[in-house]
Amino acid sequence: GDISYVRTQEGWLYLAVILDLHSRRVIGWAVSNRMKRDLAIRALNMAIALRQPPKGCIHHTDRGSQYCSHDYQKILRQHGFKVSMSGTGNCYDNAAVLRRGRQSTGLSSFSLLTFFKTTKAELLWQRSWPSRRTAELAIFEYINGFYNPRRRHSALGWKSPLAFEAQTA
Repeated sequence: GDISYVRTQEGWLYLAVILDLHSRRVIGWAVSNRMKRDLAIRALNMAIALRQPPKGCIHHTDRGSQYCSHDYQKILRQHGFKVSMSGTGNCYDNAAVLRRGRQSTGLSSFSLLTFFKTTKAELLWQRSWPSRRTAELAIFEYINGFYNPRRRHSALGWKSPLAFEAQTA
């Protein structure tokens, strides 16, 4: 999981994402005009509702205050997650959301960096956003109408996340 931001004419829109590293599928996401713990919690709750993960599932984030908060950690404990966090000051540990990086935790750190970079290049940097709501709607359409069902990934043998999951199920 990680958080990024989008510039709109109303101000910043923050986007929290939970990505399944096996399929590169966005399984939880939320937006807000504030980067607080409730933003990360809403994305986590969406991911839990969608996946109903088994106990022992690894949940990796950076050490941001949203992810270190008591409320966030309590939800992880209640659902039996194994908590993995980036090393202090090490942005490359969470690169799966951001970009290909080292794998100090044994997890691919490439996907989240890649997701945010791809989303910004393919959608968010293509035009200006007059409001947070217009950006939110575009992100919703991008994730659910393109990224998960149709966007092909080289790491998945040029399949989309949903096609890859269907093949490996």
